[in-house]
Amino acid sequence: MRHFPRGPLRGPALLAAAVALTAVAACSNGSPSGAGSPSPAPPGGTSPGTTAAKPTPTPTPTPTRTYPLSTAPRTVPAVRSHEPARGPGWKPAATAGVVLGADSAGLADEGRLLARELGLRYRGEAAAGPGDVELALGGPGAPESYTLTVKDGRVRVTGPDEAGVFYGTRTLKQSVRSAGTMPEGTVTDRPAKPQRGLNVDIARKHFTAEWLEDRIREMGDLKLNQLGLHFSDDQGFRIESDSHPEVVSRQHLTKAEVRRILALAASRHITVVPEIDSPGHLGAVIAAHPDLQLVSASGRTPRGAVDISDPDAARIVDDLLREYTALFPGAYWHLGADEYVALMAKDPEASYPQLAAAARKAYGPSGRVQDLATDWLNDRAATVRPTGKTLKAWNDGFFAGGVVSAAKDIEVEYWTGKEYGARPPLPYLQAGRRLVNLNDEYLYYVLGEPNAFTYPTGRRIYEQWTPLVVRGTTPVPARYDAQIQGARLAVWCDFANAQTQDQVAAGIRLPLAALSQKVWDSRKPTRSWSDFRALALKVRG
Repeated sequence: MRHFPRGPLRGPALLAAAVALTAVAACSNGSPSGAGSPSPAPPGGTSPGTTAAKPTPTPTPTPTRTYPLSTAPRTVPAVRSHEPARGPGWKPAATAGVVLGADSAGLADEGRLLARELGLRYRGEAAAGPGDVELALGGPGAPESYTLTVKDGRVRVTGPDEAGVFYGTRTLKQSVRSAGTMPEGTVTDRPAKPQRGLNVDIARKHFTAEWLEDRIREMGDLKLNQLGLHFSDDQGFRIESDSHPEVVSRQHLTKAEVRRILALAASRHITVVPEIDSPGHLGAVIAAHPDLQLVSASGRTPRGAVDISDPDAARIVDDLLREYTALFPGAYWHLGADEYVALMAKDPEASYPQLAAAARKAYGPSGRVQDLATDWLNDRAATVRPTGKTLKAWNDGFFAGGVVSAAKDIEVEYWTGKEYGARPPLPYLQAGRRLVNLNDEYLYYVLGEPNAFTYPTGRRIYEQWTPLVVRGTTPVPARYDAQIQGARLAVWCDFANAQTQDQVAAGIRLPLAALSQKVWDSRKPTRSWSDFRALALKVRG
């Protein structure tokens, strides 16, 4: 051991001491300049004199972003079920596309439409990549149902049929329009009713093909699936005819325009339901064939009523039915049958003795004018039935207590309990008939508001009406719910000039949206009317 003098060191002494300390440190660290070998490190420790190495610090993790549970998308109609999840949801991105799953080539139209609407690329059948929307057919479910899942930055829409997948794309489109995003989670959705739509009287007022096409686009976004076209009446016959061009009005739709309308409707999964109303409301036909006019015992000629005892009347109407059932490929045909003036008389047999005589000749002493009218309905049904279409007729064309009954396969389109022969809804339902609701208390938009009609409001439909409210304001018993096939809002043009086309479109916008909610989900809505109204205006196409 070296000994250093006591006391402070100065100058050369201080320098010598520093050199000596450096040498000692070198020896103890096993430096080659030191004598001997380095001492072994004690077990589990460092060598004597060695400074312990500092442990490598554990990196602080970047916090993972957490998301609240998602809420249901805001759409019209509202989705029936949404399973929430945590995640960012989905937004359209420039790199994203729309792809089709395996065996789903039939969804190409739906895919292209959605891609255009959301500004995405359409890539057809391909594997889904980051941010993509995949459309696919398959899986269990009721007709028109779909499942929409948002997970891992992608959207997948599946359904058992093309209509269901299409409705899933409407949910996606509306959610993006209302909130900019589609929430994380899974939507499971289906309609409450199979028939949901709009009826337009294009006979008394000419509506352009472009106007009808705009309504089809609007209806598609609302998940509505029927467009009724009442195209013949006293004031006009509005579709081009080859079999009887003489009955067609100057303003009319050409067959080319009709085919264009039908193609657009098919792409939105909307069935067009044509109607040639008879034996009443045939004034346009009678104008070209005055010999078909019904004449009363007093010489009165009620407008639009043909003489149903005249075989020529049936022949011309059947010619038209055969022509237009070929033009319209849809699954339904409307036979009309309402407001036949002969049956609105206090004593039809006395007022129209020629009809009474024909009824007695055909059906015996008990035969009445109502039997002759019911037979007319059945004969027109027989003309259309070979096409396989489902047949419809207005409820006041069905009569009770006669010798002849309406064919069992004709659906009731219920609109009124006010007309002669019109009964409350229950007798039709108790007889087992299927029924479509066009309640004139809530669902009749009659231009000019004649006969105490007032324009329906979306709020009243939304807050008070359901498909069970068939007549007036009182619902039928819930046990008949399955027989009620759905409902349509009806535009009737009694005073054709009371509103322009644009005014009609604006006037029916909210009633149609409210109807769409109640036929998609008949339960009481969870949103207030003010919230629903604002949303309906925001998401409309």
